[in-house]
Amino acid sequence: MAARRRERAADLVCLGVVTGPRGLKGEVRIRSFTADPADLARYGTLCDETGGRSFRVRVTGGAKGQLVARIEGVEDRDAAEALKGVRLHVPRAALPEPGVGEYYHADLIGLRAELAAGAAGEALGTVRAVYDFGAGPVLEIAGDRCGVVMVPFTRAVVPEVDVAGGRLVIDPPAGLLDAPEDGAEGAPAGKDEA
Repeated sequence: MAARRRERAADLVCLGVVTGPRGLKGEVRIRSFTADPADLARYGTLCDETGGRSFRVRVTGGAKGQLVARIEGVEDRDAAEALKGVRLHVPRAALPEPGVGEYYHADLIGLRAELAAGAAGEALGTVRAVYDFGAGPVLEIAGDRCGVVMVPFTRAVVPEVDVAGGRLVIDPPAGLLDAPEDGAEGAPAGKDEA
């Protein structure tokens, strides 16, 4: 049963998350992860990460960078509040195939990160998450070599992505993987004393 749930979860892609209620009549706020946020509702019925609960979403507007929506069956603030934090997924098969050089975040997570040829394919770690703080996507890579490192997801820094092979190649810019100097991290800045 647990193996079936894991397999099913691997076939799901997260399109958004309910961030909380809006108003008293059951509307919710949703942070959409789709390229066009309003497209969230165009994928039809969404589900939670287990695939056990289904949600029919109708977008009614937007506020503060999030969608405002109604979810079928949610009629009051308490029901909307109970959905806070629920991630909304769609089966992978419902998504269009990405174009050349495009990837779904879900396809990148779990890939083995290897250093470019200069390091002879040395393993760096595994892609643990993909973030976009506004300046473009960033990969969080965790491994023994460098602990946790954030790597810009650009063609220059990640010249090769092999989803089928379960790997990607990192060509880090100078200093990216260097350990901080003693006292550099968290040291307070102050005036030099003469």
